Amino acid sequence: MGFFKKLFGGKAQDEESLSQGLEKTKEGFLSKLTRAIAGKSTVDAEVLDQLEEALISSDVGVDTTLSIIQKIEARVAKDKYINTKELNRILQEEIQGMLANTTQLPEYLTTDSSFKKPYVILIVGVNGVGKTTTIGKLAYQFKQAGKSVMLGAADTFRAAAVDQLTIWSERIGVPIVKKEMGSDPASVAFDAVNSAVAKGVDILIIDTAGRLHTKTHLMDELSKIKRVIQKVIPDAPHEVLLVLDGSTGQNAIEQAKQFTAATEVSGMVITKLDGTAKGGVVLAIAHQFKIPVRFIGVGEKMEDLLIFDAQQFVAGLFSLK
Repeated sequence: MGFFKKLFGGKAQDEESLSQGLEKTKEGFLSKLTRAIAGKSTVDAEVLDQLEEALISSDVGVDTTLSIIQKIEARVAKDKYINTKELNRILQEEIQGMLANTTQLPEYLTTDSSFKKPYVILIVGVNGVGKTTTIGKLAYQFKQAGKSVMLGAADTFRAAAVDQLTIWSERIGVPIVKKEMGSDPASVAFDAVNSAVAKGVDILIIDTAGRLHTKTHLMDELSKIKRVIQKVIPDAPHEVLLVLDGSTGQNAIEQAKQFTAATEVSGMVITKLDGTAKGGVVLAIAHQFKIPVRFIGVGEKMEDLLIFDAQQFVAGLFSLK
């Protein structure tokens, strides 16, 4: 069990928060699934068509939906007879199988304290996806778990970005390295890493500019940040987290395409799932990019940024009050 879960009341509390956070997605998906199998005794073509519609309308995405349907069709053909009562179980198994690559937690999210320090996490993503809030929530929960944390404000293109991160640092009580607006982002990252090393910090979280413009520009900027970080810590950053707004559905997938083409993203954070019926986008992202989903945001509270657990997510998606 990761230390976020251990700290905040364990698995039961996470499951409750997750179930509540997925309420809108769950209501739409399960109601459509229920209609699909109403009055049916076996899984036939009509049931599969309606299941396909339910998945796509939950923003699971066409490619991911077709993959799920094909796997269910194969099981129906193999087993010859599958009744609709079994469909939920089979569907959960297939979805969980798609999320299998998200199950291995990185060392900084386990109770093992022997990970490299400072552990450098680079945060990327466009403006408005909840990037700064995610950093604040991460810093808070790491601190609550007994880790020393430092923030680096390398999004120097927006004065508001530095100001917002400063507010979070003061609210949480963690140090921040920053410079005036318009400063070279790489120089802020360099100073932050040096400071984290000097102060023996456990985890350094560095914000970056939320601009896409062109892939080349983004790649050049992030590459420069990585180069200067590596002058101090050769194998850093140890994690590059891409923050995506789950409520934007397929737009989040387009952003993921651009960022994964521009830099080596090692993990995803899907925010704002509590306010949308498009929670299925988590499946689409995990299936299409084969990059682990590390965290999901399911509410406004500090504790509502959860370590992603595939089994819990699928159970939450299919649970009824």
